[in-house]
Amino acid sequence: MGGENTTRTAPRGGGADERPAGSRTGQRLSGLAVALGLALFLGGFAWAAVVYRPYTVPTGSMTPTIDAGDRVLAQRVDGTDVRRGDVVVFKDKTWADAPMIKRVVAVGGDTVSCCHEGRLKVNGKVIDESYLPAGTPAESSGFPAVSVPEGRLFLLGDERSGSLDSTAHLTDAAGGTVARDAVDGRVDAVVWPMSGMLERPAGFEALGGLSSPGPLRTVVALVIAGIVLIIGGAAYGPLAERATASRVRAGTEPAGGR
Repeated sequence: MGGENTTRTAPRGGGADERPAGSRTGQRLSGLAVALGLALFLGGFAWAAVVYRPYTVPTGSMTPTIDAGDRVLAQRVDGTDVRRGDVVVFKDKTWADAPMIKRVVAVGGDTVSCCHEGRLKVNGKVIDESYLPAGTPAESSGFPAVSVPEGRLFLLGDERSGSLDSTAHLTDAAGGTVARDAVDGRVDAVVWPMSGMLERPAGFEALGGLSSPGPLRTVVALVIAGIVLIIGGAAYGPLAERATASRVRAGTEPAGGR
């Protein structure tokens, strides 16, 4: 009898060790998610570094909006973009040799005075300053009408009784006003403690448009999306291996009976 050849050819590609196509696709998607997450995460921080500057508030002159020691983010803006109601960071040699934070209540061409029944008046309109504590007068003592020169700003602190603001410099050559180009940034949010975005005061809206918030919300959304993608992509590998191991164990368990 002729010997029968019992030799069998092993399947190409490693047989049972070959990974399923779905696993390879999952790994590719996992890597793509991690890469995209890193791009969003780093891109968000890079965008914030370009647009914003951090400041620590040294005094309580902006209480209760911003307290002493708070950490704020100020959007880098040109002085020409500043509008009434904005909280700005500026530096003026006649005030102090350091950055200061105050609220713009009047701009070039405005006439500002106080007080009309305890309230500020700009261009003949009484201003509702919702950011002041309830029942607090606009000033502890009134000041006569000030005509703000073009290209300059009139600024007050929200803590009116203890703020060295434009009212403390009325006898200066500029009548207490500050040049627009002295502004370094517009405060967008208090980030420590996390008080969130500053509201644009509606009391000034009747005098002209308010400034728009900066891109901080979008920046935060990008960073959070990046973190989610990084964690999700990195977690895929261990979870997929665990699921595969569970299927293998289930397939090798003996049958319950004959």
